[in-house]
Amino acid sequence: MAYWLFKSEPGSWSWDDQVACGKKGTEWTGVRNYQARNMMRAMKLGDRGFFYHSVDERRIAGLVEVIALAHPDSTDDTGKWECVDIAAIGPVANVVTLDDVKAAPGLEEMVLVKNSRLSVQPVTEAEWNILCQMLGVAANG
Repeated sequence: MAYWLFKSEPGSWSWDDQVACGKKGTEWTGVRNYQARNMMRAMKLGDRGFFYHSVDERRIAGLVEVIALAHPDSTDDTGKWECVDIAAIGPVANVVTLDDVKAAPGLEEMVLVKNSRLSVQPVTEAEWNILCQMLGVAANG
């Protein structure tokens, strides 16, 4: 299993929006960055991710799971962009902000710290475990 972080502006697509989709989930559309697209192409069914609110909140809001492999993004007319589908697994118990992530030992090299603009990011297993502990959730989902 691999781990990821999916970033969204809560005014555009929030954790509550994601939860409202239920187990059927939704496409993670609108990604227009080749690096992020290629990461989605590498995702496998069952991979886990953090759902991250960017902009003003800058915090992890919940956990998600990849439920459909990369496929054409329904919001793209050019045919070059792809997306995966994700479904909410559950909320987090504790608030963990970007500042908390930056201050936590073992997370200094995390992509979120080094390149916070990327909308889809890999998370190492060690980072996943540290953050799950901080968030008050089981690392195995």
